[in-house]
Amino acid sequence: MKTFFKICKLLITGIFITVSVVAQDNTKEVNYEGLKIIIKKVPKEVATASLFIRGGVSNISSAQQGIEPMALSLALQGGTKNMDKDAFSSLADKLGTNFGSIASKDYSSVTMTCLKENWSQSWSMFTDALLAPAMDEKEFDVIKQQMIANAKQQDANPDSYLRKIAIQQVFKGTAYELQQNGTPETLDKITLDDVKNYYTKLLGKKKCYLVIVGDIDEKDLVDKIKGSLAKLPEGTLPAKPVMAGVTKADVNISDRNIATNYIFGTANAPKYFSPDGPLFEFAMRILYDRYFVELRTKRSLSYAPAAFYNKSLINNPVANLYISTIDPKQSLEVMTDIINDIKKNGFTAKEVADKKKEYLTNYYLTNEASSSQASVLGFCEASGNWRIFDAINNKIDNVKADDLNHVFDKYMNTVAWTYLGKKEKVEESDFKQPITTKEKLPASNMSKPKKQ
Repeated sequence: MKTFFKICKLLITGIFITVSVVAQDNTKEVNYEGLKIIIKKVPKEVATASLFIRGGVSNISSAQQGIEPMALSLALQGGTKNMDKDAFSSLADKLGTNFGSIASKDYSSVTMTCLKENWSQSWSMFTDALLAPAMDEKEFDVIKQQMIANAKQQDANPDSYLRKIAIQQVFKGTAYELQQNGTPETLDKITLDDVKNYYTKLLGKKKCYLVIVGDIDEKDLVDKIKGSLAKLPEGTLPAKPVMAGVTKADVNISDRNIATNYIFGTANAPKYFSPDGPLFEFAMRILYDRYFVELRTKRSLSYAPAAFYNKSLINNPVANLYISTIDPKQSLEVMTDIINDIKKNGFTAKEVADKKKEYLTNYYLTNEASSSQASVLGFCEASGNWRIFDAINNKIDNVKADDLNHVFDKYMNTVAWTYLGKKEKVEESDFKQPITTKEKLPASNMSKPKKQ
């Protein structure tokens, strides 16, 4: 894939804009008055604008858990100083424009998706909500109660609770221990004044970047940004969290009288924007297939066993092993045996060839919508560089079994096990560790995407 940079200066209404142009497919990066903008030109009738805010849980204290998504939801859903909630919602329905927000451990985002023909009106609504939110007290109370109910429901759901305590087990004492969407206790104590004060300091050009996907004219976009998001303060970069990841073979058994027992394993994994990141994700997808065949199809130990690369934890990605079962002892044994077989014998050439086709087909299908492309581009930028979005197909197309064997053996070593279920069904000795191979496989020869 050919990549080149072209640096030029455009004079727009007397203001100079420095533009770094990267001809990588149809995606480019523009910097306007300190605000990074990633533009992907696609011939679609639907366009998406997403403003990403770096930091996530690094932006908050323990008492502020949940305040960022609460503030962003209130900004988008509560109307603006120029248009009340009902008028805002009515116009959005008329235009067919959708607004939404998400919060993760490392960043949050607010998104607008609209028909191309309604881009101008929708953009005005989007930026009005971001720059002049009404912060209505009644709407604040509604959102707050919804978030408290969701947090309580999450703790009551075994799957959600299992993942929560697994994260807390591995990342105890770090920013990742905090819940970005809050706990019932922290959410209950947050006031409207807290949200207003937090929001005034949240948005800034150093902390934010904008992703645009659609058939949008660049000059028109820059003109619109000049009159809106360019007014954001410079702000500050978020603090970079300090992580330790999985440092020891750990077992956490939580006793709960439920019909099905839940097991979650966590191991360290490479960062996504690294030579090993996409390869490890690919390897974990083959492990998922092996788990499905052996644990579900052959042995009927579980309806939905899983293995996956959790790259959403950007500063410390992990590999996760999961099963819900009535026979945890046998399940644990089989899960570890499958890992050990791969560490000793590696993946087969056929597995790699077959998974390539499935991986790339799935990658393109799941990124067809403009909103999906904006989400993945924003994630890639938060991970290190948005360019990996367009480079991933070439990287995966050239992967070989030796590459996968190397990264799997390198990272799949120490596992922190989390168990939720009947305590009498297991013993600590059931939670075994993967073997350590005596002879190391050859190093991966996959090249690292260049940072420009």
